[in-house]
Amino acid sequence: MKKLLMLLAFFVPSLLWCGTQDDRNLNVVENVNSRYTIESVDLAARDRQKLSRQLREDLDKLIGQKFEQSVVDNLATRIRRDIHAAGVTAKISRGDKPEQIKITFEARHRKLEEDADLTKFSYSSKQGWTGGVETGFHLAGNQLVVGVQSDGDQLLERYAGLNARISIPIGARVRARFAVESFHEQWNQATVDTLARESDTPGIYRSRQNFEPSVAIAITPALTFTTGLSFQQLQTQFPAAHTEGANAVVNTLRYHKRWDGTSNSNTGQELEAGYSLRAATKALGTDFAYTRNSFDALYSHGWENQEVLLRFKAGTIAGEAPLFERYALGNSETLRGWNKFDLDPLGGSRMVHGTIAYRYRIAQVFYDTGSVWDHGQALVVRRSAGFSFILGEMRDGLAFTVAFPIRSGNVTPMFIVSSTF
Repeated sequence: MKKLLMLLAFFVPSLLWCGTQDDRNLNVVENVNSRYTIESVDLAARDRQKLSRQLREDLDKLIGQKFEQSVVDNLATRIRRDIHAAGVTAKISRGDKPEQIKITFEARHRKLEEDADLTKFSYSSKQGWTGGVETGFHLAGNQLVVGVQSDGDQLLERYAGLNARISIPIGARVRARFAVESFHEQWNQATVDTLARESDTPGIYRSRQNFEPSVAIAITPALTFTTGLSFQQLQTQFPAAHTEGANAVVNTLRYHKRWDGTSNSNTGQELEAGYSLRAATKALGTDFAYTRNSFDALYSHGWENQEVLLRFKAGTIAGEAPLFERYALGNSETLRGWNKFDLDPLGGSRMVHGTIAYRYRIAQVFYDTGSVWDHGQALVVRRSAGFSFILGEMRDGLAFTVAFPIRSGNVTPMFIVSSTF
């Protein structure tokens, strides 16, 4: 506990200072009016290439003109239509000279776009660290993403290895994707010991490879449907080393919509929801037969320096599924403050979880509740609460978190550092 207080004493003043600096930089945005001259206009190169010549010329004509909000909003709408984006936001910052500003148009692409340059990091005082990095390349209109992972947070196992995928556009609304993953697995001793006592759960494996071809279709700018196949090969360890297949049909339906307060602020509302079905059948030559249904939803509302976030997850598994498919709670995102290996070292076939969080400037408080269990077992609800200091967005920033499990008896706080950008 003494170490935890020392860490907070170091980080809190620094974080508060950063928040003050951010507020100073935002003053120019909040007070922008027609007396400011536009110094420069920026848009990502790959998006600018998709614009019509007339629109590129209109963007260039903004330079040297007086700022007008209606003109900027109109250009943002035209950019969104030209590049078929889910939304376009105009970010305004100080110029190099007095009374001048810079405008940067940022596009939020549909889920058909691959996540490139994704970096994640987390550290838990009870479960150790997780890290991963991905980078993307554009090749003749296609996108190639490669990455390296060592993730001990999301699943029951720590998986470490390489992943790659290529995304090929087929018109404006369809993309074909081919993904490959190769991971080596490490297991917590609690999982190994529990498996030795329970023979009705599939055992551990030393490596896992996955090849997944799929097709994503943008039904509307906000709704995307993805269908494909997942061919997973597991090299098991006990009772004897051999290879098993977990081949499944994968279908995912996702909805993502944002309502901005203005084109140059982070205010507004956002709703994201998804449903996923993984069905492993003997017709695909699999050694496992199961159906996995999962649902998630997120809603956020931001205004001025405040934001409220609601998140919900639920899932069920029918049949015999390998360990990587089983649900686990108690990590850097769910039931923070609990250790997933104390809750259930084998995970469960049923899961439900909810989060409510409130943020003011860089300070956030949250409350988590949820349960993971197997069919036929009693549902036991766990709860946790805590606070964070966040640099950046609530979901994509650098967060320093202290979380407490809500239970009787001795309560040990968990310290978590997490970042995704």
